[in-house]
Amino acid sequence: MKVEQKKLEKSQIEITFELTAEEFIEHYGHSLEHMKHHVKVDGFREGKAPASMVEEKIKPEMLLMEAGDHAVKHVYFDYIKENNLEPIGDPEVQIIKIAKGSEFIFKAKITLLPEIELPDYKEIASKIKAKDVSVDEKEIEDTLNYLQKTRAKFTAKNDVAEKKDFIDLIYQSKELQDNKEFEDKFILGEAGFMKGFEDNIVGMKENEEKTFKIIVSEDFADKGLAGKEMEFHVKLKSVQKMELPEINDEFAKGLGAFDGLVALKESMKEGMTAEKKEAEKQRVRGEFLEKIAEKTKVEIPEVMINYEAGNLLEDLKNRISQNKKITFEQYLATVKQTEEQLKETYKKEAEKRIKGFLVLKEIGKQEKVEISDKEVEEEIEKATKNYSKDDLSKIDINQFKEYTKGVLYNEKVFQILENFSSK
Repeated sequence: MKVEQKKLEKSQIEITFELTAEEFIEHYGHSLEHMKHHVKVDGFREGKAPASMVEEKIKPEMLLMEAGDHAVKHVYFDYIKENNLEPIGDPEVQIIKIAKGSEFIFKAKITLLPEIELPDYKEIASKIKAKDVSVDEKEIEDTLNYLQKTRAKFTAKNDVAEKKDFIDLIYQSKELQDNKEFEDKFILGEAGFMKGFEDNIVGMKENEEKTFKIIVSEDFADKGLAGKEMEFHVKLKSVQKMELPEINDEFAKGLGAFDGLVALKESMKEGMTAEKKEAEKQRVRGEFLEKIAEKTKVEIPEVMINYEAGNLLEDLKNRISQNKKITFEQYLATVKQTEEQLKETYKKEAEKRIKGFLVLKEIGKQEKVEISDKEVEEEIEKATKNYSKDDLSKIDINQFKEYTKGVLYNEKVFQILENFSSK
């Protein structure tokens, strides 16, 4: 077999494969053997008829295409593996010559992971430092107050709504999804609605309806509404008085295996400190990637960006689907964009993610990071120890292994960067 590899622009290569007639006949034979089980020949059980009789029953062009497909798959993938190439997606295959008893020639155009030129990542990492984290008394008190509210007792109230009452409310506005009705339940005065909204609810009674206008503040998060006058129509479905339990030793014991309030606070502080440390670790890792990627030279192929942007779009569709309050089509109408326009907006984020992936991969290569099969198996065992047999049967184990290997690889690379940072 002759193979010729030609380098193209934008991280693409074109490989021409030329199999001899003798080499191609082997693939022809494999295809004929495969098709024997799908062709009925009178007088023979399925798959037992002689190859020559089966061949007579099959259209020559169909058998040739089956043989060509078999040859392409095996020859292409063997070449990729032997030459340690890292293609992105499937190849563009073009059959140049195919005939029984003749040589078989085809071309495969593929996009490879791009070449990448890293900056001095050790120097960059050494200048990035983690900040000290701490948990103060106010944070603990705020969390205690939240827990207190989750254990509140509610009783129906026949009087007007006041701040700190728990209410069930239906509201709508022409400025919000074409006057769509929304229902919400919250503690009056603590829901964080736009300024002035909750003040208009104070004094209303159960089943009362009201229309009012407010001016949205200029610093409102939705810049499309900031500074506008909005008219709301609301209906107060219910009002409940909220009775909060006293925060004391008995309250603490009711939350778990705590001797009292002091033990609960210590446990909370420990857990909150651990969460802050983890958040700071992720912040530092994000800064590693951002600072190294800024000075990294790489030309990312468009196919990679489109693929990742597509993944981001699918993630959005899934989140909207799980939410079930709105369809994807309704979401598009709300943001006034087509699906393609929305995908375009994801391209910048897609490029950032890909660059981060390539940076980690190249640093790992330079630092000779390796992940053993044993490490992967141990991690999978740890991750699935509480899975049922039914859950395990739904997992694509090969895909899960590749994912786990990638996670372990990135973790090792980040640990290397953290070591440079701590010096």
